[in-house]
Amino acid sequence: MTVPEIRIRGAARADERALAALDRATWSHLHAVLPAPAPGQPFYDERHLPEHYLVAETGAELVGYLRLVPPTPMACHTHVRQIQGLAVAESVRGRGVARALLRAAMDRARGEGATRITLRVLGHNAPARALYASEGFTVEGVLPGEFLLDGTFVDDVLMGRSLLG
Repeated sequence: MTVPEIRIRGAARADERALAALDRATWSHLHAVLPAPAPGQPFYDERHLPEHYLVAETGAELVGYLRLVPPTPMACHTHVRQIQGLAVAESVRGRGVARALLRAAMDRARGEGATRITLRVLGHNAPARALYASEGFTVEGVLPGEFLLDGTFVDDVLMGRSLLG
């Protein structure tokens, strides 16, 4: 089965309901350390603004998102962007949506003057780690057993890559 063309764009305030539904539908301890979002819980808040997100659409359906932000507010850190969330609807997984979001995030980060991009991924999330590695991210650190999820200690893997060249 082929997916209609994937369109990546900046998120809008009007996407909140669809993003919240996608967040609830895709939540799993495979990639999340926070509790599952509750029904009716807002997607956006004072720290999670529409301008922080890229969304993926196929046709008129919102099928993925990626959150891209400066990792800290420090002036000495403005050359770095960090991916702090990536979700793709189950119905389109394995069809290039996450890759398209990643590439768009790198383009956006370069456009904002960033020279480096980082992320954190749970050690047991092999599909995400493989995707990131295929896009040039390398493991830059591991915090062993950093999280206790469903009774299991899980590593926090720090990955990054240059945006130069």
